[in-house]
Amino acid sequence: MESPQHAGSSGWSRHPDAHGREKADAEAGAAAALHPDTLSPRPDTDLNFINAPSSNSSMTTKELQEYWKNEKCHCKPVKLLFEISSTRIAKKYSSKYVMYKIIVIQTGSFDSNKAILERRYSDFEVLHKNLLKNFSEEIEDIIFPKKYLTGNFTEEMISERKLAFKEYLSLLYSIKCVRRSREFIDFLTRAELKEAYGCLRAGQYVKALDIFIQVVPLQEKLTRHCPSLVVPSLCAMLVCHRDLEHPAEAFEVGEKVLQLPMHSSHKYYVPFLEAMIHLAYMLGKDFVSLQEKLEESQLQKAPARGITLKELSVREYLH
Repeated sequence: MESPQHAGSSGWSRHPDAHGREKADAEAGAAAALHPDTLSPRPDTDLNFINAPSSNSSMTTKELQEYWKNEKCHCKPVKLLFEISSTRIAKKYSSKYVMYKIIVIQTGSFDSNKAILERRYSDFEVLHKNLLKNFSEEIEDIIFPKKYLTGNFTEEMISERKLAFKEYLSLLYSIKCVRRSREFIDFLTRAELKEAYGCLRAGQYVKALDIFIQVVPLQEKLTRHCPSLVVPSLCAMLVCHRDLEHPAEAFEVGEKVLQLPMHSSHKYYVPFLEAMIHLAYMLGKDFVSLQEKLEESQLQKAPARGITLKELSVREYLH
């Protein structure tokens, strides 16, 4: 470690490894420039690296393997590919329209959680109009497929649109500020999340979980830049499992939330910890560390009116 003296003092000396570290830092910087979506440690998660398990760690071999697997995931370049695999003509009342089946796949390794969703032309149109409000300069060279008065249902036109929408999504994703925007993420996840939360409010927990299981992996891939954005969805899954009287599955989902960076000021923080403490007690698991986090949070701010995790969840995606 370098001497703590100021660089301007006569007693300051250069560490013999300093040049090597500077070179490594420069190479790392160059790599980051080449791969803008490579996930580097965030300021709020640097402690995970400082507190990496030592050779004297009490973690089991399986736990160590899982730890390093997760750490490697933080450093892999994340890239998504979009395919329009098929189409179908749908009818609603007196109108008909084309539904485009979109498949989203993560590159770099086998993706067992590829996302499959359907969107119609008007959905793409709304996305483009919303993006123009905030990213008009960034997307000024991206051409949106035109709509015609006639011929929209011919096989030739549908095939042309399939290719055009595939390219459109790929081009949007290539722009960092756009792929991280709420507009882009909502286009790919909002319809499914809204349906899932609607099922949760109706007490249809099995159906809600089926939808969450499909959409949450995609939400996670789209929000790697801000992982806490997926906290509400995971908490909703916890609520569904718990109300189905599956406490072990609920606790397992909660453990995923614990791995995410969530500040104590987050509106889900206290209700989530309270739910996890109750589950841990039911399952005979250690809840002391969870209780300590909760008490520490309550010391930092005045206690607010108690609100449960379920009460929070049912308020999501009302509009």
